Amino acid sequence: ENVKYAPSGGKYKIYIIDEVHMLSISAFNALLKTLEEPPPHVIFIFATTEAKKIPATILSRCQHYSFRRISKGRIKEQLRKILDSETVRVSDGALEMIAKAADGSMRDALTLLDQACSFSSDIDEADLQALLGLPETEIISNLSGTILNGDMAQTLAIIKELSDRGSDLRQITKELVEHFRNIAIVKITRDAGNLLEFSDEEVQQMRAYASEVNIEELTL
Repeated sequence: ENVKYAPSGGKYKIYIIDEVHMLSISAFNALLKTLEEPPPHVIFIFATTEAKKIPATILSRCQHYSFRRISKGRIKEQLRKILDSETVRVSDGALEMIAKAADGSMRDALTLLDQACSFSSDIDEADLQALLGLPETEIISNLSGTILNGDMAQTLAIIKELSDRGSDLRQITKELVEHFRNIAIVKITRDAGNLLEFSDEEVQQMRAYASEVNIEELTL
Protein backbone atom coordinates (compact mmCIF):
# COMPACT_ATOMS: atom_id res chain seq x y z
CA GLU A 1 0.00 0.00 0.00
CA ASN A 2 2.95 2.33 0.51
CA VAL A 3 4.60 1.82 -2.88
CA LYS A 4 2.54 4.62 -4.45
CA TYR A 5 4.28 7.21 -2.28
CA ALA A 6 7.57 8.63 -3.52
CA PRO A 7 10.66 8.14 -1.31
CA SER A 8 11.33 10.93 1.16
CA GLY A 9 15.07 10.61 0.55
CA GLY A 10 17.01 8.99 -2.27
CA LYS A 11 15.85 7.99 -5.73
CA TYR A 12 14.18 4.63 -5.02
CA LYS A 13 12.20 2.71 -2.47
CA ILE A 14 13.62 -0.81 -2.23
CA TYR A 15 11.57 -3.67 -0.79
CA ILE A 16 13.42 -6.89 0.01
CA ILE A 17 11.28 -10.00 0.58
CA ASP A 18 13.34 -12.89 1.91
CA GLU A 19 12.15 -16.49 1.43
CA VAL A 20 9.56 -15.17 -1.00
CA HIS A 21 8.47 -18.72 -1.92
CA MET A 22 6.76 -18.87 1.49
CA LEU A 23 4.10 -16.34 0.43
CA SER A 24 0.59 -17.68 0.00
CA ILE A 25 -1.17 -17.73 -3.38
CA SER A 26 -3.41 -14.85 -2.31
CA ALA A 27 -0.36 -12.83 -1.28
CA PHE A 28 1.29 -13.49 -4.64
CA ASN A 29 -1.89 -12.42 -6.43
CA ALA A 30 -2.01 -9.18 -4.46
CA LEU A 31 1.67 -8.56 -5.22
CA LEU A 32 1.14 -9.27 -8.90
CA LYS A 33 -1.01 -6.17 -9.31
CA THR A 34 1.93 -4.01 -8.30
CA LEU A 35 4.46 -5.99 -10.36
CA GLU A 36 2.39 -5.58 -13.51
CA GLU A 37 2.65 -1.78 -13.33
CA PRO A 38 5.33 -0.92 -10.77
CA PRO A 39 5.88 2.76 -9.92
CA PRO A 40 9.17 4.03 -11.41
CA HIS A 41 10.57 4.78 -7.95
CA VAL A 42 10.09 1.23 -6.57
CA ILE A 43 12.41 -1.79 -6.76
CA PHE A 44 11.46 -5.21 -5.42
CA ILE A 45 14.13 -7.76 -4.53
CA PHE A 46 12.91 -11.32 -3.98
CA ALA A 47 15.29 -13.77 -2.32
CA THR A 48 14.63 -17.50 -2.37
CA THR A 49 16.33 -20.88 -2.35
CA GLU A 50 13.34 -22.55 -4.03
CA ALA A 51 12.52 -20.59 -7.16
CA LYS A 52 10.42 -23.48 -8.49
CA LYS A 53 7.77 -22.71 -5.85
CA ILE A 54 7.22 -19.18 -7.14
CA PRO A 55 4.26 -18.80 -9.57
CA ALA A 56 5.21 -18.36 -13.23
CA THR A 57 3.24 -15.10 -13.34
CA ILE A 58 5.67 -13.65 -10.78
CA LEU A 59 8.83 -15.15 -12.29
CA SER A 60 7.98 -13.81 -15.76
CA ARG A 61 8.09 -10.27 -14.42
CA CYS A 62 11.46 -10.58 -12.68
CA GLN A 63 15.10 -10.51 -13.64
CA HIS A 64 16.87 -13.61 -12.33
CA TYR A 65 20.25 -13.58 -10.58
CA SER A 66 21.72 -16.82 -9.29
CA PHE A 67 24.09 -16.55 -6.33
CA ARG A 68 26.41 -19.52 -6.27
CA ARG A 69 28.55 -21.02 -3.53
CA ILE A 70 31.82 -19.22 -2.89
CA SER A 71 35.02 -21.24 -3.00
CA LYS A 72 36.78 -22.02 0.28
CA GLY A 73 39.89 -20.22 -0.92
CA ARG A 74 37.94 -17.05 -1.72
CA ILE A 75 36.26 -17.10 1.69
CA LYS A 76 39.63 -17.48 3.43
CA GLU A 77 41.04 -14.61 1.39
CA GLN A 78 38.20 -12.28 2.36
CA LEU A 79 38.34 -13.26 6.04
CA ARG A 80 42.08 -12.65 6.08
CA LYS A 81 41.55 -9.16 4.64
CA ILE A 82 39.11 -8.42 7.46
CA LEU A 83 41.46 -9.78 10.11
CA ASP A 84 44.39 -7.73 8.76
CA SER A 85 42.46 -4.57 9.67
CA GLU A 86 41.59 -5.81 13.16
CA THR A 87 43.57 -6.55 16.31
CA VAL A 88 42.47 -10.20 16.36
CA ARG A 89 44.82 -13.04 15.47
CA VAL A 90 43.30 -16.17 13.96
CA SER A 91 45.60 -19.02 12.96
CA ASP A 92 45.58 -20.32 9.39
CA GLY A 93 44.24 -23.65 10.61
CA ALA A 94 41.34 -21.99 12.42
CA LEU A 95 40.60 -19.86 9.36
CA GLU A 96 40.53 -23.04 7.27
CA MET A 97 37.99 -24.53 9.69
CA ILE A 98 35.76 -21.44 9.48
CA ALA A 99 35.86 -21.43 5.67
CA LYS A 100 35.04 -25.14 5.58
CA ALA A 101 32.19 -24.83 8.11
CA ALA A 102 30.70 -21.91 6.13
CA ASP A 103 30.01 -24.34 3.26
CA GLY A 104 30.20 -21.73 0.49
CA SER A 105 28.36 -18.95 2.35
CA MET A 106 30.27 -15.74 3.06
CA ARG A 107 27.53 -14.63 5.45
CA ASP A 108 27.94 -17.79 7.53
CA ALA A 109 31.72 -17.38 7.46
CA LEU A 110 31.46 -13.83 8.78
CA THR A 111 29.04 -14.97 11.50
CA LEU A 112 31.44 -17.72 12.61
CA LEU A 113 34.37 -15.31 12.55
CA ASP A 114 32.41 -12.80 14.63
CA GLN A 115 31.60 -15.50 17.19
CA ALA A 116 35.26 -16.51 17.35
CA CYS A 117 36.47 -12.92 17.73
CA SER A 118 34.04 -12.27 20.57
CA PHE A 119 35.53 -15.26 22.39
CA SER A 120 39.18 -14.22 22.25
CA SER A 121 41.65 -12.00 20.42
CA ASP A 122 43.90 -14.98 19.71
CA ILE A 123 42.12 -17.97 18.14
CA ASP A 124 43.63 -21.31 17.17
CA GLU A 125 42.12 -24.61 16.01
CA ALA A 126 41.52 -25.98 19.51
CA ASP A 127 39.72 -22.80 20.61
CA LEU A 128 37.53 -22.87 17.53
CA GLN A 129 36.63 -26.53 17.96
CA ALA A 130 35.55 -25.88 21.55
CA LEU A 131 33.67 -22.70 20.65
CA LEU A 132 31.76 -23.94 17.60
CA GLY A 133 31.49 -27.62 18.47
CA LEU A 134 33.41 -28.64 15.36
CA PRO A 135 34.76 -32.20 15.44
CA GLU A 136 38.49 -32.82 15.37
CA THR A 137 39.91 -34.25 12.14
CA GLU A 138 41.33 -37.19 14.08
CA ILE A 139 37.90 -38.05 15.48
CA ILE A 140 36.32 -38.08 12.02
CA SER A 141 39.18 -40.21 10.71
CA ASN A 142 38.87 -42.74 13.55
CA LEU A 143 35.09 -42.86 13.30
CA SER A 144 35.12 -43.38 9.55
CA GLY A 145 37.71 -46.14 9.96
CA THR A 146 35.62 -48.09 12.47
CA ILE A 147 32.53 -47.75 10.27
CA LEU A 148 34.32 -48.96 7.12
CA ASN A 149 35.88 -51.84 9.07
CA GLY A 150 32.47 -52.87 10.38
CA ASP A 151 33.57 -52.45 14.02
CA MET A 152 30.20 -51.41 15.43
CA ALA A 153 31.29 -51.77 19.05
CA GLN A 154 34.12 -49.27 18.64
CA THR A 155 31.90 -46.98 16.55
CA LEU A 156 29.30 -46.86 19.30
CA ALA A 157 32.03 -46.29 21.89
CA ILE A 158 33.34 -43.26 19.97
CA ILE A 159 29.81 -41.87 19.57
CA LYS A 160 29.15 -42.30 23.30
CA GLU A 161 32.39 -40.50 24.13
CA LEU A 162 31.45 -37.62 21.82
CA SER A 163 27.97 -37.44 23.32
CA ASP A 164 29.38 -37.39 26.86
CA ARG A 165 31.70 -34.53 25.86
CA GLY A 166 28.70 -32.54 24.65
CA SER A 167 29.73 -32.60 21.00
CA ASP A 168 27.15 -31.67 18.37
CA LEU A 169 26.34 -35.06 16.82
CA ARG A 170 24.53 -33.42 13.90
CA GLN A 171 27.69 -31.53 12.98
CA ILE A 172 29.75 -34.70 13.34
CA THR A 173 27.33 -36.59 11.07
CA LYS A 174 27.63 -33.83 8.49
CA GLU A 175 31.43 -33.92 8.67
CA LEU A 176 31.43 -37.72 8.43
CA VAL A 177 29.23 -37.76 5.31
CA GLU A 178 31.46 -35.13 3.71
CA HIS A 179 34.54 -37.19 4.63
CA PHE A 180 33.15 -40.28 2.86
CA ARG A 181 32.18 -38.13 -0.12
CA ASN A 182 35.71 -36.73 -0.34
CA ILE A 183 37.22 -40.21 -0.23
CA ALA A 184 34.87 -41.29 -3.04
CA ILE A 185 35.84 -38.27 -5.17
CA VAL A 186 39.55 -38.98 -4.65
CA LYS A 187 38.97 -42.61 -5.63
CA ILE A 188 37.16 -41.90 -8.91
CA THR A 189 38.92 -38.78 -10.21
CA ARG A 190 42.45 -37.62 -10.89
CA ASP A 191 41.70 -33.93 -10.29
CA ALA A 192 40.57 -34.27 -6.68
CA GLY A 193 42.76 -31.42 -5.44
CA ASN A 194 40.95 -28.79 -7.53
CA LEU A 195 37.51 -30.30 -7.02
CA LEU A 196 37.85 -30.44 -3.24
CA GLU A 197 40.17 -27.44 -2.80
CA PHE A 198 42.57 -29.66 -0.87
CA SER A 199 46.32 -29.36 -0.57
CA ASP A 200 48.56 -32.06 -2.10
CA GLU A 201 49.20 -33.44 1.39
CA GLU A 202 45.49 -33.72 2.13
CA VAL A 203 44.83 -35.40 -1.23
CA GLN A 204 47.56 -37.97 -0.56
CA GLN A 205 46.03 -38.72 2.83
CA MET A 206 42.64 -39.21 1.21
CA ARG A 207 44.19 -41.50 -1.40
CA ALA A 208 45.53 -43.67 1.42
CA TYR A 209 41.99 -43.99 2.82
CA ALA A 210 40.57 -44.63 -0.66
CA SER A 211 43.01 -47.46 -1.36
CA GLU A 212 41.58 -49.47 1.53
CA VAL A 213 37.90 -49.39 0.45
CA ASN A 214 35.85 -49.86 -2.69
CA ILE A 215 33.33 -47.39 -4.04
CA GLU A 216 30.38 -49.61 -3.07
CA GLU A 217 31.34 -49.38 0.60
CA LEU A 218 31.52 -45.60 0.40
CA THR A 219 28.11 -45.23 -1.21
CA LEU A 220 26.08 -47.74 0.81
